[in-house]
Amino acid sequence: MSDRLLKGIGVSPGIGVGTAVVVRWSMPEVPHRVVPRARVEKEVRRLRAAIRDQKRYLEAMREKAKDRAGVDEARIFDAQIMMLEDKEFLTGVADLIRENHLAAEKAYEFKTLEVRDLWAASGNPRLKDRLADLSGVAVRVIEHLMHRGSDDLWEGITQPSVVVAKELSPGLTVQLDREHVVGLVSEEGTRTSHAAILAHSIGIPAVFGVAGAIDQIEPGTMVVMDGKRGTVLLQPTPHEIAEAQARELSRRELDAQLEEVLDQPAVTTDGLRIVLRGNVDLPDEIKPARDHRAEGVGLLRTEFLITGHTDLPSENEQAEYYARVARAFPGHPVVVRTYDLGGDKLPAPFRAPSEVNPQLGWRAIRVCLDRPEIFRTQVRAVLRAAKHGDVWLMIPLVTRIDELDRTRALVAEEAARLAREGIPAATSVPVGVMIETPAAAVMADRLAAEADFLSVGTNDLTQYTLVVDRGNARLADRFTPHDPSVLRLLNMVSDAARRAGKPASVCGEMASEPLSAFLLLGLGFETLSVAPPALPYIRWTVRQVSAARARAAAEQALGARTAEDVLDLLRLALAEAVDLRLLDPDGRLPAGRRAASLNV
Repeated sequence: MSDRLLKGIGVSPGIGVGTAVVVRWSMPEVPHRVVPRARVEKEVRRLRAAIRDQKRYLEAMREKAKDRAGVDEARIFDAQIMMLEDKEFLTGVADLIRENHLAAEKAYEFKTLEVRDLWAASGNPRLKDRLADLSGVAVRVIEHLMHRGSDDLWEGITQPSVVVAKELSPGLTVQLDREHVVGLVSEEGTRTSHAAILAHSIGIPAVFGVAGAIDQIEPGTMVVMDGKRGTVLLQPTPHEIAEAQARELSRRELDAQLEEVLDQPAVTTDGLRIVLRGNVDLPDEIKPARDHRAEGVGLLRTEFLITGHTDLPSENEQAEYYARVARAFPGHPVVVRTYDLGGDKLPAPFRAPSEVNPQLGWRAIRVCLDRPEIFRTQVRAVLRAAKHGDVWLMIPLVTRIDELDRTRALVAEEAARLAREGIPAATSVPVGVMIETPAAAVMADRLAAEADFLSVGTNDLTQYTLVVDRGNARLADRFTPHDPSVLRLLNMVSDAARRAGKPASVCGEMASEPLSAFLLLGLGFETLSVAPPALPYIRWTVRQVSAARARAAAEQALGARTAEDVLDLLRLALAEAVDLRLLDPDGRLPAGRRAASLNV
């Protein structure tokens, strides 16, 4: 079966069963054409006309997105319009026309490929997510300049079909006929790519990041794709189709249950109240977090304000954004993580030399404290935003207590300076630390005594504890937050926070998985910060289980030998309360064991 099963990232839940329609949508072949000197300015005018025409097209797509996906999702096309009208980019294209006498379409292709290579080489996941937007804009402009059109891509799809592509742009996704297109498979893209956001909003199941999909899926192949599991099954048997359809029915039943508990508190069956906050990477995620009743933001990432830009954001721009998020969650905290820059995501304004091992180098709080002129601007913006809501400050990748001390001193200095300047701002904000390294976990008792709160980033904690690069496919089976060593560190952090009387939360991906959330509850974490789409699932799971059973499962997990043993124990414990087929992609129980062995 492995030859027929392709794996990727589930970005929009649901199951699609249909024949594959392979769309080889890509940058067109642009002939190398030069023009006489006398026609150079005409080519520049042709470029400007094409930009105006494509702006009208994107505005039309924005209106269509409003109708089909919602107002917030439609703002995706605002980002594309900004990309289309980028002055620096267009100036570069015009310079190529004037200096090299290139035809407008060739100059535009050259500039696009230059930017694509730059973004792809940056290693920054945010920039990689925007590659599809860049391609979508470029294809439209170049085809317009070459007097071609691409509006007929979906014509001829008259039966249930799964569209397979190298990458999908928002402009193509929003035009899909939901009646006939039952699923999307793309080689490129992640959960935060704009095409994924639109697919989720429109309700089309989607799996992105499927390596080699174009070569492995022949047109007309029957396909079963699962947008929750992130799988694509080729040439399914009747039994496999029936099984997939049964899973889809169960998912819809769960969705109905999730709707019922949307406005209910996350309280276990034995009365323990769990606080569920949202993780917000980009402005697009504010609305989903609010709609899913997040009790504030446990992790507001701020890197998007810098990455992909040639200039640093101003104090006013940052203050307005943080205040906007705070106003979206009145009465609840918004935890602003200071710039987690460095490693593979140092943007242009920092002009840092390359490092042999950037993940162990100049990054996160180290960068901020070494570049105080940048850090102070962010701190001032946070203090100003805190005048409009409950805003907290969190520093990433802490390994030494003096990093917390220096940050506190800087916050106090900027608060005093704002007061002297007569600028409305809070006099202080809670300052907490992210526990992302074994060093921080081992020192959790000292950090808890000094910080106002602790928050565990399980992705980096797992990476640094197990010495496994989470992006290394060869070591993917070794990257697991359920390893007993990681669990022991999590337990140390929870115990340290409880003894110090300080709040502790988990904001890594682990908190967004029902099985893992059950474990974290058992380890003593009563606040979880979750990816917005997962909030309903975690809320529902919490309401199905008892804290006593979670604690018993966690105690046994701490004594387990392997990550596989930990997962088996968790499945056994959780299976008595919920149908694992709804929440766990594997949906299996280990053979020869019984949940009764937990003695609860």
